[in-house]
Amino acid sequence: MGERASTLAYSLGWALVRRFPERAGRWAFARIADRVWRGGGARRLEANLRRVIGPEAPQARLRALSRAGMRSYLRYWYEMFRLPAMGREQILGRVRSSGIEALEAHIAAGRGVVAALPHMGNWDHAGAWITLRGIPLTTVAERLRPEGLFQRFVAFRESLGMEVLPLTGGEAGVFAALARRLRAGGLVCLLADRDLTAGGVEVEFFGEAARMPAGPATLAMRTGAALMPVSLWFDGPHWGIRVHEEIAVPAEGDRAQRIRAMTQELARVFEGAIAEHPQDWHMLQRVFVSDLESRRVPAPGATVDGVPAVSAAPRPPHEPGPPRRR
Repeated sequence: MGERASTLAYSLGWALVRRFPERAGRWAFARIADRVWRGGGARRLEANLRRVIGPEAPQARLRALSRAGMRSYLRYWYEMFRLPAMGREQILGRVRSSGIEALEAHIAAGRGVVAALPHMGNWDHAGAWITLRGIPLTTVAERLRPEGLFQRFVAFRESLGMEVLPLTGGEAGVFAALARRLRAGGLVCLLADRDLTAGGVEVEFFGEAARMPAGPATLAMRTGAALMPVSLWFDGPHWGIRVHEEIAVPAEGDRAQRIRAMTQELARVFEGAIAEHPQDWHMLQRVFVSDLESRRVPAPGATVDGVPAVSAAPRPPHEPGPPRRR
């Protein structure tokens, strides 16, 4: 799909989806998911889910799980388009949460929080939910082309109460900007289960090597903010949100060793959350080292030595399903 067509498709999504009855809209997006799944659009998703359920699991189980996963992924997009039309009562009232009190206590005491999330459930809804609870947040978005589409996504998230910093081409020194928000006692939310640069940390994830961004651990260590994993899932008509216990900075080791240890612990928490709700892990890109291309080009502005790159909010696919192979 070309850039103009992509912009038009997403603009129509925001304009039209909210106008249709919710039951009909959800049914239509489930049918789209099934069509993509039957057409082979879940191959990368299945490769990742295979690590979750293990090599011994029957192929039929994997196929059923990937179908549910594709439906979950399209549910995210449906709700994302519909979210501006959802009322406060619906956004707050359909949530089943745990652990949020600890996060709110840190913010109330003036201590910043780095909320690190995997690509699970509906992270845009979670952002709207926390801001409606009175806690504004800052996040980072990967810059899209065309610029108009990127600005549309930024405006959408800002309309929900989020501050969105572009990963490149915006405020000079995005890492420094996030650190300032944290030192001021703010909340920074970052997707943290896929490295977008060549500067990530290698961790063990479902028994294999994977790369995850060093930014969340580094921000917490440098600012004194609490690093708190957050997992999301769908629970029937409800949204599940769990704020996990803080990952403390290790007392021993040099800077790189402590960042690696914290990122590994983050991966361990993600493992447990994904294993409980595998159908809601929307990982349609390569994350395991064995799947990655041998050569990776650092994202613009990424650093390997010194300050590592931060995680960014996901870029929308050009079509429902996994992005084109590079």
